[in-house]
Amino acid sequence: MKRLLIFVLTLCLLCSLPVVALCAEESDAPAVQAKAAVLLEQESGTLLLGQNEHEKLYPASVTKVMSLLLFFEALERGDLSLQTTVTASAEAAKKGGSQIWLKEGEQMSVDELLRATAIGSANDACTALAEALAGSEQGFVRRMNERAKQLGMNDTHFDNCTGLDDDTTTHLTSAYDVALMSRALLSHEKVLDYTTVWMDSLRGGQTQLVNTNKLVRHYKDTTGLKTGTTSKAGCCISASAKRGGMHLIAVILGAENSADRFAFAQNLLDWGFASFEAVTPEVPQTLLAPLPVQRGKEAFVLPKLQTLPALILRRGEKQNLNITADMAEHVEAPVEKGQTLGTLTFSVGDKQVAKSTLCAASDVGRLTLFDVFLRLLASLARR
Repeated sequence: MKRLLIFVLTLCLLCSLPVVALCAEESDAPAVQAKAAVLLEQESGTLLLGQNEHEKLYPASVTKVMSLLLFFEALERGDLSLQTTVTASAEAAKKGGSQIWLKEGEQMSVDELLRATAIGSANDACTALAEALAGSEQGFVRRMNERAKQLGMNDTHFDNCTGLDDDTTTHLTSAYDVALMSRALLSHEKVLDYTTVWMDSLRGGQTQLVNTNKLVRHYKDTTGLKTGTTSKAGCCISASAKRGGMHLIAVILGAENSADRFAFAQNLLDWGFASFEAVTPEVPQTLLAPLPVQRGKEAFVLPKLQTLPALILRRGEKQNLNITADMAEHVEAPVEKGQTLGTLTFSVGDKQVAKSTLCAASDVGRLTLFDVFLRLLASLARR
């Protein structure tokens, strides 16, 4: 009876833990005891691991990844500058949680508020920036949700710019969506000037900032990105690092404690760097052979790769990479430069890993009766 009781208790414990959804080749991935997790490669967008990746969960201050994305997009558009002065409103000043204790009417530059937001996860600083950009936090949140839709974040709805969740049941996202917005944020290299800083200060050294992401100090090649903690969300992180031609994003949502979220994120990053590699494929010229053009002023048009995809492959898979072309036997004139001619498919065994468009390298005009007449004259003259 005692042995039976131990067996039943053990079975119940195992059933209560999250199950990592892995493919057969990912069976060596580290276990993650959290509500959800994702490992994504930033440049290619390749999903390397997913655990409950579409489950809707509270993100806490990881929300600020989207806020920071909108701030840096505004900087690139010129809607804000780092030197712009922002005056704190009463609404911003009364934000709880992590903060730099802004006072109503206090002025700081965009650069200072970005440092407070990215390094110290300051809710008051984030709100002040949101109001400066959109006029109100509510207006800014509308932009957040619009941008989420544009990024394909189908599991996400934001109610505020900070991640505070005491008064909401609908401020939700997923580990996969966090990876998507983290990927977008990391495409702005300027953000690394903030997310990789361990310690800083404001107000002439009177206010100290210490990065809430301990991996910035302890993990090699880290690029950020953002932590978050509330009683509803548990301990969360979107952690990123760049090494060996890969920029990896590890998302942990709902870890039981802070130490676990950092350990699980680090384990995923270590596994990703050890198990995968960035491969630049060499496309055989035979797949880029000239394509006949019917009724064209030129007999052929050269196909050109629109983009050469970044391939993230399991180590050792490169030798089994297969590239195939899918093109018609000919194309009808007129042909416009950039016109789609076909596709290249990159596969390893039965698994398709990428596709790329083949487009026309130049214009080819349609042959007219006058062109035919001139060609006939030229042919007669050569006889």
